[in-house]
Amino acid sequence: MAAIENTYREPTYGNWRRPRKAGIGTLGGLATAGLFIGLIVTVVCFFVGGWIAGLVALLILGLALAVVSVTDKHNKSLGERVFARLAFRSARRKRANIYRSGPLGLTPWGEYQLPGISAGSKLYEFADSYGRPFALIHLPSTAHYTVVFGTQPDGASLVDPEQVDAWVANWGGWLASLGNEPAVVAASVTVETAPDSGSRLRREVESNIHEDAPAIAKAMLREALQTYPQGSATIRAWVALTFSAAARAGGKRRTAEEIARDLASRLPGLTERLESTGAGACAPLNAQELCEVVRVAYDPAAARLIDEAHYQGTPVELSWGDVGPSAHQAAWDTYRHDSGHSVSWTMTGAPRGHVLASVLARLVAPHGEIDRKRVTLLYRPIESGRAASIVESDQTNALTRASSTNRPTARALVDARAAQATAAEEAKGAGLVNFGMVVTATVLSSRALDDAVAVVEGNLGPSARLLLRRAYGSQDSAFAASLPLGLVLPKHLKVPEEIREAM
Repeated sequence: MAAIENTYREPTYGNWRRPRKAGIGTLGGLATAGLFIGLIVTVVCFFVGGWIAGLVALLILGLALAVVSVTDKHNKSLGERVFARLAFRSARRKRANIYRSGPLGLTPWGEYQLPGISAGSKLYEFADSYGRPFALIHLPSTAHYTVVFGTQPDGASLVDPEQVDAWVANWGGWLASLGNEPAVVAASVTVETAPDSGSRLRREVESNIHEDAPAIAKAMLREALQTYPQGSATIRAWVALTFSAAARAGGKRRTAEEIARDLASRLPGLTERLESTGAGACAPLNAQELCEVVRVAYDPAAARLIDEAHYQGTPVELSWGDVGPSAHQAAWDTYRHDSGHSVSWTMTGAPRGHVLASVLARLVAPHGEIDRKRVTLLYRPIESGRAASIVESDQTNALTRASSTNRPTARALVDARAAQATAAEEAKGAGLVNFGMVVTATVLSSRALDDAVAVVEGNLGPSARLLLRRAYGSQDSAFAASLPLGLVLPKHLKVPEEIREAM
């Protein structure tokens, strides 16, 4: 009998790209227009003011172009780096990087309010059509509402690769479907690893020990309770969906009650489709659960106290005014908050080439040098109506750059082929999503901070084939973005996103 050959081939993923505006060389559309205007001004200066005035104008034009065109490996221009440094110095001079809250703090109402870009957020609680309570975060500055789902991922251990492929395909379909969901503006996935206090295990074991059990069995269980929590870790995951207050562009903004009535019937369907992506059991977080998540993030030492309270059956009552840090100080490259010291990175380059589904496995896995680590994937789905025009414009720009010279570079040719592939996939019904990543490492001592940074930058980031850049000058904002709060970072930029992309 002939042996059956296994013809399974693990699929690879890739072809993600950053759309570029049409322009000369590395210049965007706005910078190219500035170049032509500058050349005209330079020529006028030559004719009107003579050689000296013309050379001065040419020098100024060259410096201006260098500021916007000279970029580093993270695609950050010289102007962006200088602007970030000046903005941070201005904030430090105004002491805006220092925060004190609570009864002895600087906030007049005496609460532990969330700092920074999430300071104005409000928390509500409603019930969906299944009767499950769900928390609803409102951020008035951007008119956004966020719902957070708690998930229990199954993991890929001892799972057939075909099942993993099905999960990945369903996840891609779930992201693509968000482009057709009314008022959805963003989604995020947060995976957090932290030390296990052992309270849940102790509660489970002690509630199941029988009085008539053999003494050796009781001794073995008690020994397990003492030894198992040492070195163990807990992994939790959340999915946050952010909705716009207006049902359509230019429409009337809805209140929290109106948003809740709309979401009450939609949440069961969203959670059901989410469970098919390998997220496991999925349910919306209620207000108390969400408060505990945010409180522990800003004060890691509170995690053990909260776990002990749950173990003893004591209710933990936290309000949204209790979850912020009592003190924080944002430095240029680090962030101190209550009992934690954190460093955050943002992704500036997606995994290069073709990768497998397990490319992020080591990044999201627990690590002994990091007390608490969060990896947050940020998604901004694009409406299907806009997606077609975006990919077509990107394809046209890429082909223009490749055909603008008789000897196009290999990079320009590869870029053009990638743009054509993206346009072809979108034409077949694929969704278009902008995505990013924030990685936050938190330790309990400043002495352990250097080791945590070395692990992320020298091991975890390269293992995932990612290009990570420390969030210089915005550590507090990056920390908040890594939490399951549904923050849409482009809406908080001082320079509008459209202008940044055009440059």
